[in-house]
Amino acid sequence: MNLVNVTKNEIISKLQGRYGCCRFLRDGYKTPREDPNRLHYDPAELKLFENIECEWPVFWTYFIIDGVFNGDAVQVQEYREALEGILIRGKNGIHLVPELYAIPPNKVDEEYKNPHTVDRVPLGKLPHLWGQSLYILSSLLAEGFLAAGEIDPLNRRFSTSVKPDVVVQVTVLAENNHIKDLLRKHGIDVQSIADIHPIRVQPGRILSHIYAKLGRNKNMKLSGRPYRPIGVLGTSKLYVIRNQIFTFTPQFTDQHHFYLALDNEMIVEMLKIELAYLCTCWRMTGRPTLTFPITHTMLTNDGSDIHPAVLSTIRKLEDGYFGGARVKLGSLAEFLTTSFYTYLTFLDPDCDEKLFDDDASEGRFSPNSDSDLGGYLEDVFHQVTESQDELDQYINHLLQSTSLKCYLPPLRKKTSEDSHVFSAVHSTRDILSVMAKAKGLEIPFVPMTLPTKVLSAHRKSLNLVDSPQPLLKQVPEGDFQWPRDDRGDVDCEKLVEQLKDCLNLQDQADILYILYVIKGPSWDTNLSGQHGVTVQNLLSELYGKAGLNQEWGLIRYISGLLRKKVEVLAEACTDLLSHQTQLTVGLPPEPREKIISAPLPPEELTKLIYEASGQDISIAVLTQEIVVYLAMYVRAQPSLFAEMLRLRIGLIIQVMATELARSLNCSGEEASESLMNLSPFDMKNLLHHILSGKEFGVERSMRPIHSSTSSPAISIHEVGHTGLTKTERSGINRLRSEMKQKSSTPSSPTGTSSSDSGGHHIGWGERQGQWLRRRRLDGAINRVPVGFYQKVWKILQKCHGLSIDGYVLPSSTTREMTPQEIKFAVHVESVLNRVPQPEYRQLLVEAIMVLTLLSDTEMNSIGGIIHVDQIVHVANQLFLQDQMSIGAMDTLEKDPATGICHFFYDSAPSGAYGTMTYLTKAVASHLQELLPNSGCQMQ
Repeated sequence: MNLVNVTKNEIISKLQGRYGCCRFLRDGYKTPREDPNRLHYDPAELKLFENIECEWPVFWTYFIIDGVFNGDAVQVQEYREALEGILIRGKNGIHLVPELYAIPPNKVDEEYKNPHTVDRVPLGKLPHLWGQSLYILSSLLAEGFLAAGEIDPLNRRFSTSVKPDVVVQVTVLAENNHIKDLLRKHGIDVQSIADIHPIRVQPGRILSHIYAKLGRNKNMKLSGRPYRPIGVLGTSKLYVIRNQIFTFTPQFTDQHHFYLALDNEMIVEMLKIELAYLCTCWRMTGRPTLTFPITHTMLTNDGSDIHPAVLSTIRKLEDGYFGGARVKLGSLAEFLTTSFYTYLTFLDPDCDEKLFDDDASEGRFSPNSDSDLGGYLEDVFHQVTESQDELDQYINHLLQSTSLKCYLPPLRKKTSEDSHVFSAVHSTRDILSVMAKAKGLEIPFVPMTLPTKVLSAHRKSLNLVDSPQPLLKQVPEGDFQWPRDDRGDVDCEKLVEQLKDCLNLQDQADILYILYVIKGPSWDTNLSGQHGVTVQNLLSELYGKAGLNQEWGLIRYISGLLRKKVEVLAEACTDLLSHQTQLTVGLPPEPREKIISAPLPPEELTKLIYEASGQDISIAVLTQEIVVYLAMYVRAQPSLFAEMLRLRIGLIIQVMATELARSLNCSGEEASESLMNLSPFDMKNLLHHILSGKEFGVERSMRPIHSSTSSPAISIHEVGHTGLTKTERSGINRLRSEMKQKSSTPSSPTGTSSSDSGGHHIGWGERQGQWLRRRRLDGAINRVPVGFYQKVWKILQKCHGLSIDGYVLPSSTTREMTPQEIKFAVHVESVLNRVPQPEYRQLLVEAIMVLTLLSDTEMNSIGGIIHVDQIVHVANQLFLQDQMSIGAMDTLEKDPATGICHFFYDSAPSGAYGTMTYLTKAVASHLQELLPNSGCQMQ
């Protein structure tokens, strides 16, 4: 309701006049200065209509209806009296509502100088049917002849009023009796999926397939409802299909789609968000019922206990509140009378359409098939013992077709004579080059990354922190110990046989990736004599195994190979766009960096992300992940996005890697590797710290010996103003001591490497680099000071334009756009975003803020085109002069891309040596001839 009042006050303060409300600012329709012979306005012409817009009485009728709906008698009386004064009496004494009131041509200048003082004349149609009908309707409502419910049968008028809290019913189900017994040891009594029979439990993806049958008719050539994921609102209902009750688990717990569900802590986080969403958006009669399954993937590594995050979540659900949402934990049988039911009658037996297509002979279920059906298999067995109808067969077929099948041979135990499949002296780029030759393709090295343990020691292809490294020297093809045929080409059949000799998942990933590049994803490997076992099938199985082992770098890479996409990617982008926050994907500059300014279909959006990510498919997958997290935060904490108009995902990923390099004091390659190996939950936490601007510490430690995971364990915690905790400091010091054993040299303060360096470390003290980091973070997320765009609009009125890194923001922009217009802010951002370095961008923003101080002076003009980048460079030179005067070396390190001293980047805004001090001096020097002689304004 607060947002409604803010919007109403904005309309009244900016659009309301003595005769109604303007449609929008600078509306030239029917004004004396409008050229009626043209169907368009010139861009700079809109300023001519400022303060002389026509006023429409029709909008006052809406205020009357709004007052009736909200019970505001004062508002109703106020606008009825105002409307009565501007109505025109007709022949029969009937009050008529004119279309609009306009300024007389001879009083335009007077109205422009003193708005809302000139008497207007009615123009346009009389009566205006739209306004007349609403006037009659509002009068009937105000005088009691109509009730509000008669014109609003759906009760939409109550959408903004305070409603009782929605109670979400949560049922926790164990996948099998083993998990049920583990929960009982902790004093938690739940039912298993088999215990709740005859109620059927199925994963949410099955509901998506079922709904795809809606409206399908072969005779009429209707394809039916498109397949799309079902959200939590859909899975929180009970469904009646052929007299059987079904409940479906939420999509975020389904591990067959995107890998976020493979992280138990992330599942808990998504459960919290979805419960809050249900409390806000549930509009059905009855309560929402969410079925939360506890599966074997939610156990500890040895399978002897429930994962602590899952266990604590169930405890909180028992308390009745979780993440601010009211919940009630119980069994499904208790919730049958209070839940909302949906009847899927289009699946009834008497319908014309069959569930199975005529050409489909599948659907006959074999309970002995080797597939990962999990606990839903027990639900199937109850139906196997009985006579299965077509619905049961169809569901069983869907479970089989969407479950992972096992083809890969088990990993072999390591012996003392074992060696890796590939020599560790070769980089991923070398492998890719040789594979390209094997395919007959003459292509250069490509910067793709394969996060494998085998190649990690010498892989330098992914570096999100440092400047691009020179390409590695090509290694002779003969150095690779791969099986070859008589022609000397890679023998793919023998390579498939080596899958049996692999010691770990990384080795299997190496082989499958080579087969993927050389043969393609659809190549039949004929593994163990089985036909139809494609490379894609094996990658899907390896993806599941990597998920069980929490190999996040490997998971992200295989996800890219399989072209997996987040089910809610399009919805996440729409959420961000609806909060007036645009997105860019890929690293700057354009055209590599793609802008998303309007909602896109899921397929088109995924294609755009992969195109912007270039050769690195891991970045494409991580981009989708970051978009989902940003959408979560914009719904839960919109204040994090204050003064952010455009989020640059590529730069955010780059800054995340830079933050890891800074905190862990490691090289850019190692930081990029660590970023890719972060769990989804840790990745989301790292993003939150970057958005919030809070200081945080990172500790890296080895995992337990018995753990099957090779990914580094990194924990991220918020720290106070006093710095890192003792534990965090000792963790980082331990890591530093490990790093010193490797050959490295200190890098520049910005984290960029020298041209002759290979794996440099970013060496920072606890305080050094603080302001560089702050500017880099703000530049990456495009955060600007409050009121920045409005101040830019004012300064443009006093000059011919602002030149930023070679691009001009002309003053003519102010004649076609208003200060608060989102279009103007986007235009300013489009110029600023042409600067690829985030820290340099922030210095430009600071320089513009100094310039805007002149907009409040009495100066009518401050010259022609102002070169903002020149002001920054002058400030940098003044800073260098002062530094050398106090004994600094004349070889202070500079950013090679911009020429700005690193220590200037790292200077605080205030203080004797602050950036604002030097920027103010630079502005005074740049505009010396135009400033007042007294110089008071610059003190």
